[in-house]
Amino acid sequence: MTATAENLPDLVSLKVERTGHVAEVTLLGPAKGNAMGPDFWRELPLVFGALDEDPEVRVIVLTGSGKHFSYGLDLPAMMPGWAEYLTGEALAAPRTKFLNEVRKLQESVNSVAATRKPVIAAVSGWCIGGGVDVVSAADIRLASADAKFSVREVKVAIVADLGSLQRLASVIGEGHLRELALTGKDIDAARAEKIGLVNDVYPDQEAVLAAARSLAEEIAANPPLVVQGVKDVLSINTERQIADGLRYVSSWNAAFLPSKDLAEAVQAFLERRQPEFKGE
Repeated sequence: MTATAENLPDLVSLKVERTGHVAEVTLLGPAKGNAMGPDFWRELPLVFGALDEDPEVRVIVLTGSGKHFSYGLDLPAMMPGWAEYLTGEALAAPRTKFLNEVRKLQESVNSVAATRKPVIAAVSGWCIGGGVDVVSAADIRLASADAKFSVREVKVAIVADLGSLQRLASVIGEGHLRELALTGKDIDAARAEKIGLVNDVYPDQEAVLAAARSLAEEIAANPPLVVQGVKDVLSINTERQIADGLRYVSSWNAAFLPSKDLAEAVQAFLERRQPEFKGE
């Protein structure tokens, strides 16, 4: 049976609705701020794989429920399963397992970029870490005036490894990407528009979602195979470089991620305090 938006299995972290030729995928959490836990990473490729195969879907709108797009990786939900990989004593076997885990998460994000249907991200509120990874895999990004973006992994002693460092250079330029990734700073919607991270900014969440739907309808009115061809031809410019970069960063993190600074970052996060990094 061909996968469609209508016959997806019961979903926990995502909601899928289709109106005409436009599918809308909404992040649901269930963690606070639509933080991305195990259910999200499992369901994302299922959803985008099904929408890619669905002949009725021509364009996909991706957005978040509630006030925020996503707080990013759900650390409390994900870290317990990674504990054995992230100690300084981890040998080859656990590090290899961690490498495989990172590549599974990369493939989840890759499913957004790999779908033949154009993806429009409508972002409101916070879009942090893994949220930026996901919207960087979209074809077009729009934001509401209250949107805030952060490539924040450096703040928790992690090299971002799910696509932001590989995809955003061609979107915002190398200089802007280095600034965001090296500082972990937050930027508002106005700055995001200025550097090209988003195409346009709208007054509020309702307005940006309406704009995304309208743009999706405009694209969906064009010949679907030609639209898919445009995306395919444009993607060839960067897809090999992105794939090589993802492979490299997953290997880098499997080798070097375990550190005292990472443990301190996790502990500080759980204790809601500022971490003290020592370069160990």
